Amino acid sequence: MHADGYDVVVLRLVYPFLRDRDRVLHALGGRLREGGALVVITPVVRTPADERRGIALDEDEIALLGAAWESVERLDADGMAFLVLRGLRPPGTRAVEKRPPTAHALTGALAVVTDDSGRVLLGRSRRGMLELPGGKTHGPEGFAEAAVRELAEETGLVADPADAYVVTMLVDDSHGVPRLTAVVRLTAWSGTPGNPEQDKFVRWEFADLHALSRIGDVFAPAAQALDAVWPGVVPGLPPVASYPLATGRPAVPGEPGEAVRLRGAMAETVIAGGWAPSEPVREALRSVPRHRFAPEADLATAYDGGDRAVVTRRDEAGAAISSVSAAWLQADMIESLRLRPGALVYEAGSGGYNAELIAHVAGPEGRVVTVDIDPWVVRRTRAFTTEAGSGRVTAVEADAALGAPAGLVPRGGFDAAMITYSCWDIAPAWREQLAEGGRLVLPLEMGGYSRAVAFERRGDVLHARGFTYCGFVRDQGRQARSAPVVPLLGGALTLRFDEGAAAGTDGVEEALRAPRHEVATGVTMGAGAGVYFGSLQLYAATTLPGFCRLRVHEDTDVVAVAKDRDAPAVLGDASLAYLVHLPTRDGGREWVVHAFGAEGPCLAELVAATVRAWDRHIRAADDDRHADPVLTVHPAGTPDHLLPAGDVLDKASSRLVFRWPGRDGRLPGPARRAPDAVAAATAES
Repeated sequence: MHADGYDVVVLRLVYPFLRDRDRVLHALGGRLREGGALVVITPVVRTPADERRGIALDEDEIALLGAAWESVERLDADGMAFLVLRGLRPPGTRAVEKRPPTAHALTGALAVVTDDSGRVLLGRSRRGMLELPGGKTHGPEGFAEAAVRELAEETGLVADPADAYVVTMLVDDSHGVPRLTAVVRLTAWSGTPGNPEQDKFVRWEFADLHALSRIGDVFAPAAQALDAVWPGVVPGLPPVASYPLATGRPAVPGEPGEAVRLRGAMAETVIAGGWAPSEPVREALRSVPRHRFAPEADLATAYDGGDRAVVTRRDEAGAAISSVSAAWLQADMIESLRLRPGALVYEAGSGGYNAELIAHVAGPEGRVVTVDIDPWVVRRTRAFTTEAGSGRVTAVEADAALGAPAGLVPRGGFDAAMITYSCWDIAPAWREQLAEGGRLVLPLEMGGYSRAVAFERRGDVLHARGFTYCGFVRDQGRQARSAPVVPLLGGALTLRFDEGAAAGTDGVEEALRAPRHEVATGVTMGAGAGVYFGSLQLYAATTLPGFCRLRVHEDTDVVAVAKDRDAPAVLGDASLAYLVHLPTRDGGREWVVHAFGAEGPCLAELVAATVRAWDRHIRAADDDRHADPVLTVHPAGTPDHLLPAGDVLDKASSRLVFRWPGRDGRLPGPARRAPDAVAAATAES
């Protein structure tokens, strides 16, 4: 186009075909010189039915065309309009209203207020239900302002809108009328709750969060609002559309003195057990409010210093899929990370409390990225770390086996990583995103037995630095694995194969109906010691060819195994051997092997020799300080000749090499024949 502009621009028979008419007109008008004109020549239609509507303008369009110009001259001839337009009006925008709207939806705000003990304010209304302070908005009033106003009108409490944060917007309906409710969290207020509107409410009082699951009828939006701030405290709510809003709001203080006392007692129990030797971990246990990350639990349950985990979510079958782990185990695993001030840590499996413990240990410059595949768990983690956290935890919804999103991985990798669910395999991303020399702690399943193992990265190899007995919820992501299970005798027995595919069981059922062969190991547990496997199960699972686990169901007496308990077992050719413990005359227990089938005697001797080797080389005198194997983890695909000597356990993404005391270091090949295996195991024992 001409750089100096134009005196006349003519649009002849093209205007009806323009798509973005306003944009084109303003662009052309801007190219006119002072006094210049835009001439539009176009057909005109007179009626809506005119067949030329697709190639012509009606009077409404002509009016819109002329509205943008100071001067409009028009001539009409033979169904054509000639428009001469001068003086393009300066562009501008203003907000205008349509005609008065008809009522369509209810809009309101609910105030969520807690006292110094962390209890939430609820009113018993004369409609026979509990409600939060709140009501409809007035005119142009904002949601935060509405919540503050309603709080004052209904309870007499005073708050500043600057301390009111819209947490989320809830969308549902009331008797067919759409309802939009703002959930407003108040971080500060003053006054004493009264009851100014006695015609509407009986009284106002503060309620414990853990009691909200059994508190009676609650106004539906109020119940949803409580769940928005503390997900899970009101169970069984129907789903509603929720649009989270508030970011960067401050934590809200408040806890009862009993929580402080119980937290101190829990910390001392963990410390006395030797699980928290460092002062940073001890201080984290004393400081981070565990009960605020499990608000549905009472204080005594939340601060149990024993083995109790607080289950926070179950699947349809009732199995726990999310929990706050036992405090001693969390402390031990965090100690294993060897965190320094400012550490950047990855956590797989969220909940909030464990991440905040880590953040406390890492200090003000530290950061934690926590990832979980369950949207509910992530929402809960974000809510609780906002309510009671340090501001140094970032929760992400994703499959944790993929590691942290690239934008959250620090340069050089994370200083440490902690996995908080049971893992059958070690995801490559966990090693790849870990800094050289960094620590990875995870509950690893090996032959069906779980240990929290602390690893240190050296290149592409992870070196085990410590083992702790543990139990965790199962993996729900892409690495989750269901072990093959083979039923026998109509389901009275089952064999579980935790590593690899299920082995063939042809002839085993017939063998089980034949006489039983028994071998006493001579290895005993003293009276009063109880039944303690120690590391025997793991030793057997990683050294015995054909290893599996045998379970006997309650209503059968086919074999002498504790009902609904797994027994270490070895499967041979139409033969089976398994390990049991039987009472001795002095009140103790002895490990005894039962076997069936033609290879039964050889299999029994193999298992017995394994128990004796464990007793000689691994077992400690106090049944609690067993020798651990030297364990290294190598990427899948590492050739055998590059592996160290030891017993190899292959998984999908990794190869585990175990070097147990007393083992001669041979790499296992295909499953050995029973007599050969017996000879080898006997030599080791």
